[in-house]
Amino acid sequence: MSSAEQHVHDLVGIGFGPSNLALAIALQERQERTGDLLDAVFLEKQPAFGWHRGMLLEGTTMQVSFLKDLVTMRNPTSPFSFLCYLQDKGRLLDFINHKTMFPSRMEFHDYLEWAAARLSERVEYGSEVVAVTPAEADGAGGAIEALDVVVRQADGTLVTRRTRNLVLATGLEPVLPEGVVSDDRVWHSEELLDKLPSLSDPRRIVVVGAGQSAAEVTEHLHGAFPQAEVCAVFGKYGYTPADDSSFANRIFDAVAVDHFYTAPDEVKARLRAYHASTNYSVVDLDLIDELYRRHYQEKVQGKERLRILNASRLTGVERDGSGVRATVEFLPTGERTLLEADVIVYATGYRPADPLNLLGEASRLCERLPGGGVRLERDYRVVTAPELRCGIYVQGASEHTHGLTSTLLSNTAIRVGEIVESVADRLRSGSLDSYALSR
Repeated sequence: MSSAEQHVHDLVGIGFGPSNLALAIALQERQERTGDLLDAVFLEKQPAFGWHRGMLLEGTTMQVSFLKDLVTMRNPTSPFSFLCYLQDKGRLLDFINHKTMFPSRMEFHDYLEWAAARLSERVEYGSEVVAVTPAEADGAGGAIEALDVVVRQADGTLVTRRTRNLVLATGLEPVLPEGVVSDDRVWHSEELLDKLPSLSDPRRIVVVGAGQSAAEVTEHLHGAFPQAEVCAVFGKYGYTPADDSSFANRIFDAVAVDHFYTAPDEVKARLRAYHASTNYSVVDLDLIDELYRRHYQEKVQGKERLRILNASRLTGVERDGSGVRATVEFLPTGERTLLEADVIVYATGYRPADPLNLLGEASRLCERLPGGGVRLERDYRVVTAPELRCGIYVQGASEHTHGLTSTLLSNTAIRVGEIVESVADRLRSGSLDSYALSR
């Protein structure tokens, strides 16, 4: 297909997790409100919608209020709200009687699937983006008005989507310690439910990590395998409670994004350090108390299946035919203990993927800050060289510029509204040579 014949989208979204799902909703609601149509398509490599399926453990709950769903903070009357989902499922009164602000993770995932199903015409599943390249430059100035998104479809064929705006929401990638490779004996916690069916009558399981996922995995394994010993290994003396107090939660307010964005770099660093306990390496207090209760009760009974190896770290892992041999060092004394285990589960967290990895040649036209992070405008648009005139927006990977809500649900509904309005304003103002918004 020639350049002249290539259809040009107003927006292509890469990834269809909660962030770009919320963006698709915001696009639809704006169209219903204004009559303006933005031609958008979303590309998702998974064959169907899914969000951290490997950690949908029974009994786990969300750490954020259901009111911070995909839409309510931006549009409380939206038919895509969690409350509308409950009404549609016939559970609204039951949920009210449950007297909680924090639905189970399984139920919230069902809500996300419900919302995604209502927008199926906007997303192409089984579509893996393998490259993004600048479209042919227009005019004497060589301005790049569009990007070509190369997509590998489920049958292996390659197709190209041309777009005036790109929204990158590729999510988080699991982190393993340097040199550690996942296999049938060593897992990251994100694989837990996928891997568990292969685990039969384990004698000992080692869980590494001190955050919410680590504590949830420890509790789940301890209950799922009543004959197995579960060893929790972490560098602290105890799990740190998450700070979800009322005043601390103001760091997630929409106005806090404005404050953070305009703050000096040293203030940004200070605020992130002050409030790390709202999100990083922390555990819900109820879960901490439950694990301690089990640990103490087993001491009373004289049979300790739940072992808390605190102030400790793994210094070595060796595989053999029947399992793994883990060396655990007690940090205060240097004493080392050898644990023969069936499996090691690393609940060692996630990090945002570099949003520019897919951009290839176009990434050289995107600015970075001295620390290596992408330079972003307040509307989450990447700052680019003048010749790159199309918009590249980032969802996630913006904590360094926009604060702690970068990868969390708390501000998602507000953020996608800002991105949609930014794209529409740029198209209308002629920042891009686009079709008319109404067509």
